[in-house]
Amino acid sequence: EYCGKKIEAPDGAGGKWGKCPACHNKLYVPDSSSDEELKLAPVDESDEAKQKRLMDETYKLSQDILLEKEIPAESVESVEPVESDESAEAMVLPFKISDGQLKKNIVNYLRQMAQGQLEEAEEAEGLITPYGQRAVEILDRIALAEIPEPEIADIPPQILSGLIRELRGKIG
Repeated sequence: EYCGKKIEAPDGAGGKWGKCPACHNKLYVPDSSSDEELKLAPVDESDEAKQKRLMDETYKLSQDILLEKEIPAESVESVEPVESDESAEAMVLPFKISDGQLKKNIVNYLRQMAQGQLEEAEEAEGLITPYGQRAVEILDRIALAEIPEPEIADIPPQILSGLIRELRGKIG
């Protein structure tokens, strides 16, 4: 009586009797040249088409999700121009944006800095620094949050903390 466990044996053991390492029963090790050719089932075209359709759908959904996370495209849509003073001494913000949009710009900046995309981060910094105190308040909320934003969750906490401190210093 053989226990049914799969046993791998070297080619030299083929055609001889051996002992099962699991149950210690004597068994015959078939010769490797007498391998039977496995019969394959016919390919079901409907299953193949269904699997391809599902893979295409999965790819499309993942691309849609990735495109939703692109912040620069969204920042252009949700900004409203502010009427500016003609005096050069009055500090005028180029656009009025919501706290949510400012937070997205900050998260975008932190993500770009962590990934080493310095030129893009510099552009994002230009969108953040004019909003001074509002930006600092949002940075403080991000820094004190127990669970970071999903976009920056993979950045190590020490690096994220350093990036936040650096941006706060640039804001003033």
